[in-house]
Amino acid sequence: MKTLVILACVMLSANAYAQCATNARGETVCGNGNAAGGYNRNTGTAWTSQVNQNGVRTTQTNRGGEAKTMNGKGVVKGPGGTTCYRSANSHGCN
Repeated sequence: MKTLVILACVMLSANAYAQCATNARGETVCGNGNAAGGYNRNTGTAWTSQVNQNGVRTTQTNRGGEAKTMNGKGVVKGPGGTTCYRSANSHGCN
């Protein structure tokens, strides 16, 4: 019974790792369309990204940054407290 459970866990975890690849910039990127993650070994930055039911993508980095985007528009909050936005008609930071 334990062997069967272990085999099932291995098969499920192998499927999760099968969607990862290293791109030309040295970033390891994993994703299935709704959730993704990656690590850039050159800068030491890791990130995760998820899409909610409304289509808003939330991306977080290990350095404290967070972005919420949809259709090329969004809000970015940096680790130092800086907030930047981009809308259809304007963009800026404060």
